[in-house]
Amino acid sequence: MPSDQPVRVALSGVSSTALWTLRNRAAASMSANSPFHDYWAEKLYRSIDFPFEEFGAVSESHAVRAQVFDAALLKLLRQDRKTTVVALGEGLQTTFWRLGSPDVQWLSVDLPEVIEIRRQLLPADGHITDAAMSALDRSWFDYVEGTNVIITAEGLLMYLAPDEVTGLLADLATRFPGGNLIFDTVPPWFVELSAKGVPIARNASHPMPAYTFGCGPQDAFAMVGRVPGLARLEELTPEGPQRLSASKIMVDVLRHVPFLRNNGYFTGRFTFTD
Repeated sequence: MPSDQPVRVALSGVSSTALWTLRNRAAASMSANSPFHDYWAEKLYRSIDFPFEEFGAVSESHAVRAQVFDAALLKLLRQDRKTTVVALGEGLQTTFWRLGSPDVQWLSVDLPEVIEIRRQLLPADGHITDAAMSALDRSWFDYVEGTNVIITAEGLLMYLAPDEVTGLLADLATRFPGGNLIFDTVPPWFVELSAKGVPIARNASHPMPAYTFGCGPQDAFAMVGRVPGLARLEELTPEGPQRLSASKIMVDVLRHVPFLRNNGYFTGRFTFTD
């Protein structure tokens, strides 16, 4: 059950990125005239005792990403309500409630320390099942009946090794033929900067893990045909109103200038071979 008192939280490594993205989504939701609204992100943010200022300047990028994932999920759920949503490395995402608590089975997969926070601070729901394990632990497959799934990997793949990414994709396609994977990646040059210790944001002091997998749009499309079981890939882009910002301008430039295209952040949906 959610607590009325702030709960001290200590996460490190990749798990700590759940706090970073939560802070940014909550800040966007609380911002005046924001097109993004996330009640449970705000409530969760206020319920956690953590020095969020260590993450430096606030970015709207995670709110924009959440909107892209939401739109893709809603589109697929409108087509088929008899499905299971699997949120890999779900962290402190609050997607289920932003979507209006959809009447589908929802599997939340993350490490035990993150699942414990979710259980403590987010409301219980009969549609949600927790799997306290790594997204790479294939035993979560056993939690899913049948093969009809929508899998999300929001802010996950960039923290895996390249062979872990391709291996996971191939295994997902084999286990869930005809299923869908909504995912995002950072470009290779961002991985290089991360490895050099470049801060994630201006004035950031929190020690963040380096990105280990980079994949621009052209690289992502090249995976279809190279990784067994990937039938097709659709690029996902933001819909609806967005506030003009320096990061948005940069993303738009990278997306629309051909020779820069593979240097951009990418969000897409793989469909597995049926």
